[in-house]
Order: sequence, then structure tokens, then C-alpha cells
Amino acid sequence: MDPNKIERVYTTYAGFYDKVFGKVFHEGRESAIRNMNVQPNEQILEVGVGTGLALPMYPRHCRIVGIDLSEGMLAKAKEKTEAHGLDHVQLHRMDAGAMEFEDDSFDTVVAAYVVTAVPDYRKVVNEMIRVCRPGGRIIMLNHFSNGNKVIAAVEKVISPLTKHLGWRTDLSLNTVLEGTSLEIARKQRVNPLRLWALVECVNGKDRQTNGTAVTHTVAGYANGNGTAGFANGNGNGHYSAEHAH
Repeated sequence: MDPNKIERVYTTYAGFYDKVFGKVFHEGRESAIRNMNVQPNEQILEVGVGTGLALPMYPRHCRIVGIDLSEGMLAKAKEKTEAHGLDHVQLHRMDAGAMEFEDDSFDTVVAAYVVTAVPDYRKVVNEMIRVCRPGGRIIMLNHFSNGNKVIAAVEKVISPLTKHLGWRTDLSLNTVLEGTSLEIARKQRVNPLRLWALVECVNGKDRQTNGTAVTHTVAGYANGNGTAGFANGNGNGHYSAEHAH
């Protein structure tokens, strides 16, 4: 997928994105933020902030930085920050695969509907790991190929078409996490049709030794009924096994 083409596609989407996609993907965004248990002064990066649909959902006691490559999308996001008086939010036009932030700048990195909509998901994931502090959280909300042979066959057929629309359908969670320092803490299926996954990972980059990364095996998504499934943050980089409600 060509970055310039993607930027043009999503800038075109900006004018009608909220009406067409807003309600469809609302549950996933709401679930992600509701169960994050955001701590006071927590530094949060939202990668691919788009039109800023999620921004009003965050508590105001945290600091949020949102980035996107599309000028059109960012213009809509800026309108929302002004309309809602979100003075705890900063927005920047930036390539998610080459971020301009220092290492370990954020406690939590959120990427909603992003990983399968970028030219090089590996660069983006590595950048998210880099800018997130050791022990911090990386939360991905996305459709991942789930191993079902029938669905996988359909995904493979339609993937060339969806790439023209700005995303792909044939990327698995195992593939995204392979060779990284990310350790899965919680995962759940969300709407539409429970084909999307909400995955919270702990950034284990401080536990990597000699260049050997954590090995991941992803079975079925926990809490498949869409109930809360994310660990509670305690403010020190460790997460309890209790469900947030």
C-alpha cells in the first residue's frame, strides 16, 4: 500500500467517516477506553487518531497526543477538540512508521483500526514499542485473520480490493506480534460481528536479552462475549489480573 495513496484515501473519507464508520466501530472504541483505567497524568499516544472520535471518551486527568498522516482527518479531530474544550489533547500530523517522539515517551499507546491500514505494519508496531515505556501498555483494536479456514479464504480473496480502500483483511495477530517484545495481557472480540479484536499488550522490551524476543501463541480471544477484559493499571507499569468494570 502506497503511503501517499493511503493519505489521499483517508483525507477523502474525512468528510463522511463519522457518519459511515462512527457508529459501526463505536463499541470497540468505547470498550477500549472504558476498560483502560487511565491513571492521573498518564501519557497516552493515540496512533491514527483519525477524526478524533475517541478523544471525548478519555478522562480529562490524562494527557493525550494524537497523530495521523491525513490532513483531512486531523482537521476534523481539531474541530472536536475545540468543540469539546479538550485542552488535554495535542494533535500532530505524523507518519506512524517514523514517529518524532523520544524513546519511552508514553505510558500507553493506542492504535484503533490502524495496523492493517498502514503500508508497513512492522515499522508501526516497532515504533509503538519504541515510544512506549518499558512495562507500558500497547492496545490494538483491529480486525485480524482468526484462523477460520472459510473466513480466511474470503479474506484472501477480498484483500486486494480492500487494499484499494485503504486496509487489508489477511493479517493475523500472531504475525503482527511475532518477534516483538509485546506480551498479551488481555484480548476480547468486539463488534461488528465479533470479527474485530481488542488486544492489550504489556511492553516487555526491558526483559529482552541478547536480541531474543518473547514468543507469542494466540489462541481464541478471551471474553468472547464482549465483556470487559483488560487488566487494571496500578500506575507503576504492572497490571493486575482482575477484570475492569
